[in-house]
Amino acid sequence: MTMQGSATPIPEPDPSLRDAVELGFPSSVAELARLVRIPSVSWDGFDRGPVLQSAEAVADLARAIGIFEDVAVLVEPGPDGQAGQPAVLATRAARNGRPTVLLYAHHDVQPPGDPTLWESSPFEPTVRGDRLYGRGASDDKAGVETHLAALRALAAARGDFDLGVVLFVEGEEEFGSRSLPALLAAHRDRLDADVIIVADSDNWSTDVPALTVSLRGNAAFHVTVSTLGHALHSGSFGGAAPDAMLAAIRLLATLWNEDGSVAVPGLAAYTGTEAPGYPAEDFARDAALLDGVRPIGRGELNAQRWFEPSITVTGIDAPTVQNASNTLLPSVRVRVSLRVAPGQTADEAFDAVSAHLMAAAPLGAHVEITDPDLGEAFLIDSSGWAAAEATAALAEGWGSAVVQQGVGGSIPFVAELAREFPAAQILVTGVEDPDTRAHSPNESQHLGVLKRAILGEALFLDRMNRRS
Repeated sequence: MTMQGSATPIPEPDPSLRDAVELGFPSSVAELARLVRIPSVSWDGFDRGPVLQSAEAVADLARAIGIFEDVAVLVEPGPDGQAGQPAVLATRAARNGRPTVLLYAHHDVQPPGDPTLWESSPFEPTVRGDRLYGRGASDDKAGVETHLAALRALAAARGDFDLGVVLFVEGEEEFGSRSLPALLAAHRDRLDADVIIVADSDNWSTDVPALTVSLRGNAAFHVTVSTLGHALHSGSFGGAAPDAMLAAIRLLATLWNEDGSVAVPGLAAYTGTEAPGYPAEDFARDAALLDGVRPIGRGELNAQRWFEPSITVTGIDAPTVQNASNTLLPSVRVRVSLRVAPGQTADEAFDAVSAHLMAAAPLGAHVEITDPDLGEAFLIDSSGWAAAEATAALAEGWGSAVVQQGVGGSIPFVAELAREFPAAQILVTGVEDPDTRAHSPNESQHLGVLKRAILGEALFLDRMNRRS
């Protein structure tokens, strides 16, 4: 991973595009705020109505730009045959030999979680300092707005243009993109493009842009641990009968070494490239470590985040403290999230963890593993002309050299896009920064980052419009 463009001076951005972005920015922030107000959670168990409302709002904004020949809200079935969540597809054909660029983002968001942990209402966008707070304000409605605003700026600065554009705004990325394969299959001809920009990742800082060139995969699943036919009084049977919570804790503890690194045979790390250093004091600040708390694992922190597997228990079905009784539990269910290093398939990693858990069951406990949700890791080729053009455009738009970085999170559909469109060059950009807190309480979008992201993308699109 390297810093790009630092050897030569960075030119000033085109003044007409810069001015168009600056003039339109108050409207961009207002549009983003309107989108954040729509609680478009795509998970099962949540009202589907707001997700459709969000899709229709995005479609209306796309139509208002005035450049698209067709704008539609699409719904395709997921693997279970049930209707997926609505996506937006807007297209205009390339002219005079210009390339076509597909702009991807998603308008669905994570659930807000415990509202008492938010400093302001999750779905009431609130500006504090230089940040806009709200669920989805960054991940990924700011990505949606980046695309819309960059296209508006290009149209304002250039009038009519010849570049082909596909705007694809998915509606269930936060729920596993379950209907994405059906969307790709049903609308492949309209989605085909020379370059794909996925605006759903991080930046190095609020002042330094990044292109993401590696992504970890994921394998999330349920583990149910059972030891008793029914619940028992902990006073009458405790100390002799093993309850499921005891067995689950002991089983889960086998997943990690003493230093917190994974202890599962068969999980691989990626060693094909080096990661830039991440000073421990910076990591402690960005990760909000409490005083005295140390990072887990060993080695370079960025390499651990980007190129090594990790395992997290993200949920436990058990009585709350308020509802706790003196009871031995017969069964406990947990949700395990595995991040898979580039170079290993999600199937291989899932099989390794499954085999480990089955073999490590303590006290004869019964272990059942169900509901796997797998996504592939991906290494992005950054050697093509599109990456070179994007690097130059982002550097101009941000006034800073670009970092090529890995990301510890997963965007499984990137691998699906690469399989479906093997000739397309894929670029992963983003609007987040180290303090965005995506998926967490008090998620926010840094407004300076948003403006620079819009300008960088507008400059890139302008370069594509000049390219034969």
